[in-house]
Amino acid sequence: MPDSEDYELLLPPGQEDMGQEEQLVKPEVRKGDVVALYAAMGAAAVFLFVSWITVLINDPTNVAWFSLHPTLQSLALSFFVYGILTLQPTSQPKTKAAGLSRHQLAIFVCAFPIVTIGTFAVWWNKHIRDHNHFTTWHGKLGLVSMCWILVQIAVGGGSVWFGGAAFGGGMKAKLIWRYHRISGYILFPLLLLTANFGGLYSHWGTKYLSLPIRVIAYLIAPLVILVAVYIRVRLSKMNIF
Repeated sequence: MPDSEDYELLLPPGQEDMGQEEQLVKPEVRKGDVVALYAAMGAAAVFLFVSWITVLINDPTNVAWFSLHPTLQSLALSFFVYGILTLQPTSQPKTKAAGLSRHQLAIFVCAFPIVTIGTFAVWWNKHIRDHNHFTTWHGKLGLVSMCWILVQIAVGGGSVWFGGAAFGGGMKAKLIWRYHRISGYILFPLLLLTANFGGLYSHWGTKYLSLPIRVIAYLIAPLVILVAVYIRVRLSKMNIF
């Protein structure tokens, strides 16, 4: 059964105006959390910078629609990273509510539309050139990831919007949120693996980037992001052990 460690979907009555003293009841940061936060953000910045610079300095108009794919997907992934980090860690009702708002802004308002446009761009680029779709591991994993993202957003939104009414509200919705959270931590490495294949092994990556840069941006950086995010996970909040 969900307990007090679970994510509070709504602030309990009377706790909307908690003072600073309430925020200090339970420490929210463990040893290593801050280092992991900056490591994840720094690695995401490297991944994003290399992707954008590579496109911009190699005449993006020459590849037309495709230029939107690495730029938008890398930007979307950076928003996904932030959307996860901003919920880690939160233990007080006030910080949970604020974290949830930032999470939805980063994921639903920013990352989801961007990754959708980026996916459409590469699909359309292949379509107008009469090329086959989903012939590589990058493409296949990308398709699975997009389908998973759609389900993830539907379940996550349904569990918190309008008090989680879509799933019965109350504790039923909180239980669904827990599964949404677990699913997100499984989906996240799939997104990073998709980015890894796209940057390290694709024709685009091998054509425009040297191997050392590809290794740093599309192998080391995703690994640092993954490890840093997982270091900040609170397994006790999900009650899976």
